Amino acid sequence: MNIFRNFTLLLSLILFSQFSWGQTVTEPRITMRLDSTRFNDFVKDVEQQTGYFFYYDAARFDSLTIDLEVKDQTIRNVLEQVFRGSDFTYAIDANKRVYITEGQRIITQFQPGLFNPNSGDGNEAVTYATPDNAAQEKLLSTAESKVHEIGVKRYKITPGNSTITGYIRSAVTGEPVVGAAVFIESPSIGVTTDALGFYSLTIPRGKQKLKIKSFGMRETQRQIILYSDGKLDVEMRESVIALKEVSVKAGMDKNVVGTQMGQVKLTIKNLKQVPTVFGETDLLRTVMTLPGVKSVGENSTGLNVRGGSTDQNLIQFNDAVIYNPSHLFGFFSAFNPDILKDVELYKSTIPSKFGGRLSSVLDINSRDGNKKKFVASGGIGLVTGRLTLEGPIIKDKTSFIIGGRSTYSSWLLGRLDDAKYNNSSASFYDVNANISHEINEKNSIYVTGYMSKDRFKLFGDTTYSYQNQIASIKWKHTFNTKLYGEFTASHSKYNYQMESQGLPLNAFDLKFDINQSQFKADFNYVLHPKHTLDFGVSSIYYKLHPGLFSPKGTESLVIQEQLEQEQALESAVYLEDKFEVNPRLSVTAGLRYSLYQYLGPRTVNKYVPGFPIDKIYEDGTQQYASGKKIKGYGGPEYRLSLRYTIYDNLALKVSYNTLRQYIHLLTNTMTVSPTDIWKLSDQYIKPQTGDQVSVGLYKNFRGNKIEVSLEGYYKNIQNFLDYKGGDSLIMNPRIEAAVLGTRGKAYGVEFMVKKMTGKLNGWLGYTYSRTLLRALDRESPDAPNKGNYYPSNYDKPHDFTMISNYRLSHRFSVSFNFTYSTGRPYTPPIGKYIIDGAQRVYYADRNQFRIPDYYRADLAVNIEGNHRVKKLAHSSWTFAVYNVLGRKNPSSVYFQTQNGMVNGYQLSIFGQPIPTVTYNFRF
Repeated sequence: MNIFRNFTLLLSLILFSQFSWGQTVTEPRITMRLDSTRFNDFVKDVEQQTGYFFYYDAARFDSLTIDLEVKDQTIRNVLEQVFRGSDFTYAIDANKRVYITEGQRIITQFQPGLFNPNSGDGNEAVTYATPDNAAQEKLLSTAESKVHEIGVKRYKITPGNSTITGYIRSAVTGEPVVGAAVFIESPSIGVTTDALGFYSLTIPRGKQKLKIKSFGMRETQRQIILYSDGKLDVEMRESVIALKEVSVKAGMDKNVVGTQMGQVKLTIKNLKQVPTVFGETDLLRTVMTLPGVKSVGENSTGLNVRGGSTDQNLIQFNDAVIYNPSHLFGFFSAFNPDILKDVELYKSTIPSKFGGRLSSVLDINSRDGNKKKFVASGGIGLVTGRLTLEGPIIKDKTSFIIGGRSTYSSWLLGRLDDAKYNNSSASFYDVNANISHEINEKNSIYVTGYMSKDRFKLFGDTTYSYQNQIASIKWKHTFNTKLYGEFTASHSKYNYQMESQGLPLNAFDLKFDINQSQFKADFNYVLHPKHTLDFGVSSIYYKLHPGLFSPKGTESLVIQEQLEQEQALESAVYLEDKFEVNPRLSVTAGLRYSLYQYLGPRTVNKYVPGFPIDKIYEDGTQQYASGKKIKGYGGPEYRLSLRYTIYDNLALKVSYNTLRQYIHLLTNTMTVSPTDIWKLSDQYIKPQTGDQVSVGLYKNFRGNKIEVSLEGYYKNIQNFLDYKGGDSLIMNPRIEAAVLGTRGKAYGVEFMVKKMTGKLNGWLGYTYSRTLLRALDRESPDAPNKGNYYPSNYDKPHDFTMISNYRLSHRFSVSFNFTYSTGRPYTPPIGKYIIDGAQRVYYADRNQFRIPDYYRADLAVNIEGNHRVKKLAHSSWTFAVYNVLGRKNPSSVYFQTQNGMVNGYQLSIFGQPIPTVTYNFRF
């Protein structure tokens, strides 16, 4: 038996060796002339002529140039001439892969005498070792070459399908790989991983080749035998060594084959390519460059998505709501870029698991932290500094990440010569802390904490401050290969404070806060390879303190006033089915039912029936006990989208959404202000409702490297709140009498071209849109524009943005942005009149004039350190100029009465180029 076994093994090796060498008999020929040519350009030329693919450590060849002239030579002869007299050598395998090493030799086939020590001359010293090179580790990886048996092993595999689940993680950090494509090619079946790196794939039982691809990661595969339902976790490595562009085909056509519309996903790599003011990567500034997303001013991070107001966006950070996503007057977003993993924007087809807002969902996720080793990273800019620490608590099971960021703008203001500036102050900080723990293969826990605070005083004695606090805990449980669930509890708090002590007799303190506690359970069930169900429940408890106005100091004569607190309960249940009717047609249909209750204790103002809600028609009050329902609202929300593939890489999509929103942001300023008032729906202020229909065409070119989309939409909005002229919103006990219910309509067309691979990448977007409002009570004397439609404050019909990044080499890249938009509306005074002996100003119809158009160009140069894997620290520099053209774009227009004359003024935030420099490091 031993003789027979050895003979069989020897025969297999001989056949393998003959087959391998048989592949090299017809090697392609190379003709080229090189004159001081860089090595990477030489590699590209050879790859184009031969179809071979090179693997090597790029950092070792940064300074290598080649002088060579060859004609009709084999690749082996060419490489011999290139490396003659050097320590470099090469190896070529049967799959046309070339491995270049220094000081070591790679063996691509079995050597003589490997199984018979007495054969061979024994004179050649061979090193069976792999250099520190990820591509060669891939070649020798036992995980790829071995056969993985999934499920309960049986003597005979029964026909049919089974489900394989697992997590895709980074081999370097242990963090989940989000959006990785996991698939088999025959038959063509695949899925993408979720925000936790989890996948669930139902495929035919038997022997399969499972492939895993993700942008920025090196492709890998697993040979499996699927007996029944089972689990397989996979680790991937970053693609950092090959010069040739990596084309990830699986998953790159998601924009065409998926049913989602108006969905954009950005990674931290995308965010870092966009130059921003003060040189720091900014999530919200990048989101604003997308079609359909706007802002009313240069110093505002409030998002206006497809005609919606800023409060109509649900902004979630690790499943907890952020109420004010900005720092330092809106110049910075509230999210530390070093802890971010990705961000996903839904502006058309909003999944059924999301609710409570009319316009969009911005879902932001942070990294889990490195599960393999301790890492420190950070950056130092002109205005801010940041530091992040991460690492394993229990290697490969538990990790942490802690990030902090702060500004030294107060110190800078104090160094200015102008007294009105050096007596001012402006500061902020934010702190993030995340812990992730894998209990076992079926249970994982994720804990998040976040806190931020802003405090500033400008040109006066009034100090403003506001603060965000959130905490969340998520438990992910896999019930079986077809069903898993996520259970999340979170708490969010936002508060602001104004205090003035300039005049001791009038010194005051003003406070406001809103609290939100939420629990939700989300489930995913694979009913059938063509049917996937998402379902779940959620409940939110709101507690809001509308205002506390109190004296500051013992000398103050201010009388304390406190508005009654508000509370409400919002609950929802949902079910959504993703159904593939046939390879050309897919449908996603969902139903969400939400229920809202406005609760006591509360003293409610009453008004004379049949008359407008106004102070002059007030008719007493009514008391409600604690927990008593004052007013309830509710109803179904429908979500429907379908995709029809016209032909390969061209799809038509249609979607329809209805949504409800029970919370309102009351403001009479153009931009998001820390003193804006949040208000719950009550018996007088009804919930906002809206519905949107969208139609889009999606086409990919050049192997899914270039994505082109064209979307049109029409949206109706009911019960949107605008303000009445002359009314105050702060500390107003009759807030229902200071606002005006309106009806809105928004429509537009969005065009986008995106290329995220290659040396030149980025996107180009154009949007034409209109947003018009009209009072519900068109006969009311408070109705703007005589009850007719008028543009909203954020109505900007034309918007064009170009984001581009060109990589000159592995270390140098240049980024360039250009943006243009129509000026936003404003209402100017057009006359004066005298009533009761007093002079009054007469204003034009609301928002019938526009400030000048806006355009701006930005430029940045990014310089990275060398790409050696083993080094003490990895660093980079970013040199940027914001507003290269120095245009004085008007942010707002305001009017003042001076000496009986009404004078208009134009305010520009950045009227000149703003140069910045940022140093980033990672240990």
